[in-house]
Amino acid sequence: MNKKRLGLCALSLCAAALSQHSIAGEDLFGYLKGAEALPEGASELYQKVTVRDGKSVGSYQGIDFETEYEYGVSNKFSSSVSAKFMSLDTDGLSVDGYLPGAKDIGFKASGAELGMAYMFLSPAKDDLGLQASLSLDYDWIDKHSGYDKDTLSLELGLQTQKYFMEGELVWLGNMAVETTYADRAPIDNLPEDFDWPTDPEMEIELKFGTGLSYRFAPNWFVSAEVLYETEFETEVGQERWSWFAGPSLHYGSANWWATLTWLPQLAGGGEQFDGQDTDLHLIEKTEQEWRFKIAYNF
Repeated sequence: MNKKRLGLCALSLCAAALSQHSIAGEDLFGYLKGAEALPEGASELYQKVTVRDGKSVGSYQGIDFETEYEYGVSNKFSSSVSAKFMSLDTDGLSVDGYLPGAKDIGFKASGAELGMAYMFLSPAKDDLGLQASLSLDYDWIDKHSGYDKDTLSLELGLQTQKYFMEGELVWLGNMAVETTYADRAPIDNLPEDFDWPTDPEMEIELKFGTGLSYRFAPNWFVSAEVLYETEFETEVGQERWSWFAGPSLHYGSANWWATLTWLPQLAGGGEQFDGQDTDLHLIEKTEQEWRFKIAYNF
């Protein structure tokens, strides 16, 4: 066998190895999305738990639960459906228009989501993977305050992905735009001077992110991701912006995988509340988030 054939065999083996990696559909990061599509006929069941913690004063902790099922319609197109739940415990904090006061709610259903994704280029077969995603999300509870709020959001996203070092190093890039219609329900017995607008609102959110993941041992990856988010609202223009960055630890086997992520807010601006003692945006965001994802492939 000559050198040319040896080189072709090596490239084929590398592509096959990367394809096997992509079949698992693993999320190496907590928040960034990869550009790999599930194979035709493959299914994946996810459970995601996100803990949102801290607003600099008082006590605040929200926990979001999401159960998602994804199906590979073809080798390039997949669809998904999610059920969302939440709990919230907040005390010693009141923010006009957002947090009427202390709230303690247990585990309860809060929303649902439909999604789809189409892979234009495969990271395993092309120089750069490219995928577009579309999701429609409906929530009936405001995750920030725990009160009734109808929210309908449409998000269009673009994901890129590239393998280096025969798949040991993985780079992702994400961008997305989300448009939201929100309508709060009235609340009885609010203080006279508390602002709780009940007129419908329109919001546009822009999201950008990038990250690197490195396989340091068989089946084990360590990752770092950076995110920027900003939102524009009907009456106030740019309402908020935030930078986040944090590490992830990922383990993946043939049939299941799990990822643990810590994502603190590094910088933020826009609207702030009276008594806030940091420069971060802490009205709709928190000081930090923890996220755990586990999935089973079948």
